[in-house]
Amino acid sequence: MSTPRPYTLIAELTYKCALHCPYCSNPARRTQETLPAEIWERTLDDASALGVVQLHLSGGEPLLYRDLERLIARGHQLGLYVNLITSGVPLTRARLIALHAAGLDHIQLSIQDATRQSSDSIAGARVFDRKCQVASWVHDTGLAFTLNVVLHRANIDRVPEIVALAEQLGAHRLELANTQYLGVAFANRAWLLPTRTQIEEAYEAAQRARERLFGRMEIIFVKPDYFGSTPRACMDGWARNYIHVTPAGRVLPCHAAEAIPELVFDSVRDRGLAEIWASSPALQRFRGESWMKEPCRSCERRSIDFGGCRCQAYLLAGDPTVADPACALSPAHGQIESVHNERTYVLRARR
Repeated sequence: MSTPRPYTLIAELTYKCALHCPYCSNPARRTQETLPAEIWERTLDDASALGVVQLHLSGGEPLLYRDLERLIARGHQLGLYVNLITSGVPLTRARLIALHAAGLDHIQLSIQDATRQSSDSIAGARVFDRKCQVASWVHDTGLAFTLNVVLHRANIDRVPEIVALAEQLGAHRLELANTQYLGVAFANRAWLLPTRTQIEEAYEAAQRARERLFGRMEIIFVKPDYFGSTPRACMDGWARNYIHVTPAGRVLPCHAAEAIPELVFDSVRDRGLAEIWASSPALQRFRGESWMKEPCRSCERRSIDFGGCRCQAYLLAGDPTVADPACALSPAHGQIESVHNERTYVLRARR
């Protein structure tokens, strides 16, 4: 099998963050290690040579990385489309102008809900007003602007209000991303998981808003894994199109892959990115279709969803080689039903 050509690099610059969101996708145990700018620059050069055209600077909070402007400038020099994924909390107007001047193309700003009280409660900090201020600065710069809201039981009933807030803040794009139960969210899923009715009503509200705002604001609704009968193609398949580099420099196929203990991921501290991408045993482990067992091996969707999420298979079934439990054909699909039962028990206990 030939090595696929990636088009996106997700660079996690640091795991440091002032917020305490209960759905955070970062590892529960977070290293404080960060890569020096020189290694990141070399990694960006390698990524560009591999065919990467998009650079997503993420975290944690990437604004806490001292040499952020330097990396943006390098990405811009290489012709990459540079996106900053941020809470916005540490940002100042002056620094935003500097980031734009360095070559930043796009900002994805997170917010937790449509109201100050609920948003601050979810974030674990009083930051709603600050985020709205930052959004106004972003709008003034003319940068492409996505507002990202992670949906869960505490806010999913307010999709119309969230859409109204996005309109008010001047977002070009609204991403309504249902919680994916990995990282910290996996431990908190019984408290975060909405009902099927809530999911359906939220989706319908998003669809109505999408039609009303067509041509003015794009609205993306990312469906959750726990409510379907077929899995998503997680990251477009394992180590196919996305490269994910952690603050420690380890090269992953997705942000959660280190949850699978049998895999050892190489670091750009020790080897070049191109070499890792082509020959890393961990990246080759689930790349393509040869690793698949039944029912994936003979499934007509195997080249569409690639067996679903390997991390979810490990977390729910204890085996990263089984079909994603989100799939109705997976031998571990009963684990999904168990999670729904767990949530019902927790809600009754709270009453």
